[in-house]
Amino acid sequence: MAPDARPDGREDGLLIDTIYALSSGTPPAGVALMRISGPEARTTLQALAGTLPSPRRATLRALRWQGETLDRALILFFPGPASATGEDVAELHLHGGRAIVAAVRAALTTMPGLREAAPGEFTRRAFENGRIDLAEAEGLADLIEAETEAQRRAALALAGGGLSRQVEAWRERVLALAAQVEAALDFGDEDDVGDPLAGMDAEIVALRSEISTWLARPSVERLKEGIRVVIAGPPNAGKSSLFNALIGREAAIVTAMPGTTRDLIEAPVAIGGVAFLLIDTAGLRETGDAIEAIGVDRARLSAAAADILLWLGPPEHKPDGAIAVHPKADICAATPEAELVVSALTGQGLDELARFLVERSGQPVGLEREFAINQRHKTVLAETAEALDGARSTDALVRGEALRLSRLALDRITGRAGVEDMLDALFGRFCIGK
Repeated sequence: MAPDARPDGREDGLLIDTIYALSSGTPPAGVALMRISGPEARTTLQALAGTLPSPRRATLRALRWQGETLDRALILFFPGPASATGEDVAELHLHGGRAIVAAVRAALTTMPGLREAAPGEFTRRAFENGRIDLAEAEGLADLIEAETEAQRRAALALAGGGLSRQVEAWRERVLALAAQVEAALDFGDEDDVGDPLAGMDAEIVALRSEISTWLARPSVERLKEGIRVVIAGPPNAGKSSLFNALIGREAAIVTAMPGTTRDLIEAPVAIGGVAFLLIDTAGLRETGDAIEAIGVDRARLSAAAADILLWLGPPEHKPDGAIAVHPKADICAATPEAELVVSALTGQGLDELARFLVERSGQPVGLEREFAINQRHKTVLAETAEALDGARSTDALVRGEALRLSRLALDRITGRAGVEDMLDALFGRFCIGK
């Protein structure tokens, strides 16, 4: 590596190394995928397989290095720029034994110009070579980390370019508005030219309103962190029993003694493909026990911050917006005020409760169908909206500057500009072979 090269193999913005990495799971496995990307991918594949296969056609070859056969493997070659990274890419589909993978990795290590990839470097090269934009890269990172169906769909929509296409459409409208301002500055004093700014304010208001609807959506982080479901009520109401039944394990201690639960107990769980964070709380009552009093205070704060609050107490004490749940259907009949009737002991009503939770969380879950946005996107869109407010000035120069700021903000979503400070953090989320 050149003395002034960066640790990731770049010098003066140019890729100078060919990288390789195991892009499949840890051996042993049925198949192990070794991926190679960079200017030496072609010669590396030739050195191992003898000759190049036809582009994008899987071919069975014996892989040899220094007179030794390493494996019989399927190989593929993807010439750049029409490849995943925008560079020449070679793939070795090996038998997935540890010894085979180690032997091939050892051979690659000895080849000049090659080095093992850093985490996320394949995806970073795809971004820097224009194969994907920043929003799509974020979607890929979310897709790898997805644990529920809702997270998968939201990440797939982002990785598929849904947000990027919307941002590009907004950007084109901003550019059209900027062109109107330029026309006003260049030709506004000519009598034979109509008002170049006619109708501009209406278009700005419409664009501002459209962006505001996106800002009003819940952030995609809610799909990752889970919808907060708090179970609250007085002591011995059955909160911990219901909590254990919903998460499918004995996480909370259940006894007949009041005040057993003295702190918040949290457990993530997926129900119907949706991520929830279930929270069991201390029984709400007046107490002289200092430790229990702390738990009661925390229970009240948690209930106030709940996305969904299940109330297992007397209907007359139910907090506003809470769902009245009768938790002991196996012992006594429910009151008319109960919206849900369940029994943690017999399982009665638990399926109905699960369906209710999924339906009640419908607004955040619907994000994956509407191209979910994360907090970074929302921050940038808020800056865009603020700049558009300034674009309604009576001064054409001020309008032009405000539209320029709007465009630059939108460019940060897709990575056209102003994102260098967050790239390392983003691509560091990926595994080494991605």
